[in-house]
Amino acid sequence: MKIGNKLVYSIIVAALIMGAALYQARPVYAGSCCGGGSPANLLVPKYARAVFDISFDMELYDGFWDQDGKHIPDPPDSDLSQYRLNLGFAYRFNRRLQASIIIPYVWNSNKYSGLSSHTSGLGDSSLSLWYEPLEDASPWRIKTLKDMVPSVNIGPSLLIPTGISPYDDVENSFDVCGRGFYRIDGNLLIEKTLQPWNLSVLLSYGKYLERPVNREYGKYVEPYDKAPGDRISGTVSLSYAYYIGSGGDTLTGSLSYTYLHEKDAKINGTDMAFSGFKKKSLGGSIVYSGTDSDWSFRGSWSHTIKRDGWGENFPSTDIFTVGVRYAFR
Repeated sequence: MKIGNKLVYSIIVAALIMGAALYQARPVYAGSCCGGGSPANLLVPKYARAVFDISFDMELYDGFWDQDGKHIPDPPDSDLSQYRLNLGFAYRFNRRLQASIIIPYVWNSNKYSGLSSHTSGLGDSSLSLWYEPLEDASPWRIKTLKDMVPSVNIGPSLLIPTGISPYDDVENSFDVCGRGFYRIDGNLLIEKTLQPWNLSVLLSYGKYLERPVNREYGKYVEPYDKAPGDRISGTVSLSYAYYIGSGGDTLTGSLSYTYLHEKDAKINGTDMAFSGFKKKSLGGSIVYSGTDSDWSFRGSWSHTIKRDGWGENFPSTDIFTVGVRYAFR
């Protein structure tokens, strides 16, 4: 089914906002043995017992891709944005096993074709468990093939629908703060450090749990069972660490590429045509760490190329993030 109305398109993709937000809000750089790494997930470095992280996202929307991959700008005088305060905590049980939790609070501020709304509330929270079967064999020099062994972290994560979704008492999709579904992800993070360089690859495959629905945007409907489509995502990041003076302070710059694809949703076991989406984005970040690496501060930018073919059925955005973390020894 083809949809030609631009307003309808934007309302559909706005309902998917939190899916992208939760994927792209990468709270801290990964915890390699030497404190390097790129923006990936909330991981505790080897020297620490726990990590507390707080970050603030500003996501600005500027157009969207239709289901054919054509980029369409928003109407004049539109102003769509979302702000998120993310609180994260991770704890290391032993050298190889750790867990983390991330809880976002969301503010929506939207003006579109005469419709204006301002809402706030909890976003969807996430729990993660990580196990490291392989450690980076040699982050300082490579002399043998064994020195090429990277660090490998694997583990599941659970998205918890704590945010307001389209299936709660909301007036329109601009009020949405969450997806409304549980999702289980399998994650694989591979990192190789050769100081001062670090290369990381993060791969995730997610499956939503089906749930009954009897209300859409505040209106009761005939009950049905629904599950969003399986979700595939991948991020490749390259980082360079610059050591400031002789004190050991570090400034780490990172560039990344992210691909996100969610298949069509299912209603009563039948595919819901053109409900899936794709998105490609580029990112960059700068992280400052003190000599002991207990405190670190960062800023990042995630950018979508507003051209045909860089997405499907999804909004184009810029996400600006600032954050701070503290590692407890």
